[in-house]
Amino acid sequence: MPTTFILDTNVLLHDARSIFKFDDGVVILPITVIEEIDKFKKDLSEIGRNAREVSRYLDQLRTQKRLSEGVPINEGKGFLKVALIDETIFDILPDFYSKHADDLILSVALKYSREIEGDKVIFVSKDINLRIRADAFGIHSEDYLAEAYEVDELYTGYVSLEVTDERIGEFYKDKKLAIDQGLIANQFVVLKGLNTSALGKCDPLDSQVVIPLSEKSASNIYGIHGRNKEQRFALDLLLNDDIKLVSLLGSAGTGKTLLALAAGLYKTVEEGVYRRLLVSRPVYPMGKDLGYLPGDMDEKLRPWMQPIFDNIELLIGNMPSSKTGSGSASGSARLFVEDIQGRFDDMRAMGILEVEALSYIRGRSIPNQYMIVDEAQNLTPHEMKTIITRAGEDTKIVLTGDIYQIDNPYIDAVSNGLAYVVEKFKNHKVAGTVRLAKGERSELANLAAELL
Repeated sequence: MPTTFILDTNVLLHDARSIFKFDDGVVILPITVIEEIDKFKKDLSEIGRNAREVSRYLDQLRTQKRLSEGVPINEGKGFLKVALIDETIFDILPDFYSKHADDLILSVALKYSREIEGDKVIFVSKDINLRIRADAFGIHSEDYLAEAYEVDELYTGYVSLEVTDERIGEFYKDKKLAIDQGLIANQFVVLKGLNTSALGKCDPLDSQVVIPLSEKSASNIYGIHGRNKEQRFALDLLLNDDIKLVSLLGSAGTGKTLLALAAGLYKTVEEGVYRRLLVSRPVYPMGKDLGYLPGDMDEKLRPWMQPIFDNIELLIGNMPSSKTGSGSASGSARLFVEDIQGRFDDMRAMGILEVEALSYIRGRSIPNQYMIVDEAQNLTPHEMKTIITRAGEDTKIVLTGDIYQIDNPYIDAVSNGLAYVVEKFKNHKVAGTVRLAKGERSELANLAAELL
């Protein structure tokens, strides 16, 4: 007997194609799920897009046969059915009935679990509390994890190898070292001896050879340099024009955004490799939303983009100054601030620097740009696909984020788009990943991260 899967609304809103991802199983959609999907169809977000896509799929399937009778899916291996609410359940559990959508959906799962014995009925929901309630009624319930990855097993971008001191000496002398195991493309290596160590990376031509990091990994860019091995690994990727997709993961204060911005400004302003530095981030509030913001587009975006502006102003302030202050300290400080703001405005006016939200990226083509997507952990896998497929010729995309700080209520640490991209691209020569571990913001910030 095939397994029967009852899907909650949030599963379809998370992944519109979820109805096709249960292979040869029987997929049951309670009629209440269809009603809830209809409420989201006019939403302009990713949720609304998924709601509309689900409706189109169901509309196509209903031309084959009535959905209430069941329709073959997945080339006939699976089966999809829309289930009506069976009010006989409420005779069995009179206190259970309410018009709340969760109760109505759960009633369908309860009906099938009573009709089919064993674990052949699974209620699938991304709502933790609803899964708990289902379990209390004896219904086997699971999270939807079709595109999820174990956080502890998520690719870090580097590996540690135990070797002898003599082999490390050989590595420094020959500028390469053959090893027994195969490495992943663009994977970094920490060679650990008894009394010494060395940093290297996978040879692009031979996965069983370690070569030294590029000289650029030790660069000092506008006063910013790699303070630990992970930051040096990150700079190696950020300054390598052959790497078109870079993912930087790490908690607050590890330097993800600052390193990416420093490398982007350097490649755009100093080397002229890219036509523009484009910096963007998804708009998700932490805590209660303050509502609509007054002003034009720049004024509306300013609160969301302030962390980006803070880092850019720091980097511009470290550039050689075009103005010299004289006289009082306050007068010099004023000229210095004016110089930073002037340079920032000039860069934006010349089109060298652009800061914007991700809301209107669909349909664009972005050629010859250094694009940084900050707070990428708040994006869904589909949104991430939309962004990366915007990349035109000679464009480099840098994704930064912390998978433990997610503000999007429809994804979590194991199902977000950043983790999805890291795993999907981890063995491709055009992509590289580094998971930064050590905080470098300040002693106070590091202590707070440890104690709080």
